[in-house]
Amino acid sequence: MRKEEIKKVVREGYAKIAKQDTSCCVRSNSCCGSTDSDLVRGISKNIGYTEEEMEAVPEGANLGLGCGNPVAIASLKEGETVLDLGAGAGFDCFLAASKVGDKGRVIGVDMTPEMVERGRENVRKGNYSNVEFRLGEIENLPVADDSVDIVISNCVINLSPDKKRVFTEAFRVLKPGGRIMISDIVLLKELPDFMKNSIEAYIGCLSGAMLKEEYLRTIKAAGFQDVLVMDETPFPIKSMADDPAARGIIESLKILPEEIKEISNSVLSIKVYGHKPNEF
Repeated sequence: MRKEEIKKVVREGYAKIAKQDTSCCVRSNSCCGSTDSDLVRGISKNIGYTEEEMEAVPEGANLGLGCGNPVAIASLKEGETVLDLGAGAGFDCFLAASKVGDKGRVIGVDMTPEMVERGRENVRKGNYSNVEFRLGEIENLPVADDSVDIVISNCVINLSPDKKRVFTEAFRVLKPGGRIMISDIVLLKELPDFMKNSIEAYIGCLSGAMLKEEYLRTIKAAGFQDVLVMDETPFPIKSMADDPAARGIIESLKILPEEIKEISNSVLSIKVYGHKPNEF
């Protein structure tokens, strides 16, 4: 798929999620349209969020779309400015807002108008004075140079067809000494062609994923130092069978059990840290 086609299908897929209140990322009758809050909470708990965190945000902010909890290990400090790439309805933004306090600021950027509107509605519902949402692409951030302390993102950069540009932009907007804390999906080996060429798998955060070492090299090439994988978790076979998004992909592409095992052994959820040099 060409870059613009990828952006179009991703935008359409996540607009559908925003409208339907669902954690499903694929076009499958077996899961799309679900509004089961218990399902969303279960997914969030499995990727590292606590019950307290899920209760602390406005209703509808958590869509169960992530692959980790970047806020949990971001070491946010009071008064800092946080930028969330691909903020969706704002789950991580609102968690970050409570950590940086009234003197801090949280900016969520998303390219899907429907998601930005949901985020802004959640700001109004929760009466947040330190959170804002901006419409824009993470490859071309609507954020000033050297203006944020930390960039976070949760299972979004793998969706970009130009990851090099994303990390270059993250580097640009960070203050000297600023840092990134990214949760994302990476690969240990290439996926089979039928997965790489699947629109459903792309929206479901699989076929757009990079090889792990290439992903880390891309971050370093953007200028980040001390790039470190803080945590990594194998993508379990159980998730391929039980997670609605993964199940939708399996059914849509008619993936055999032995193929599921091969794919699941190739996918990791990682949390990555890096920082911009103090003198730049």
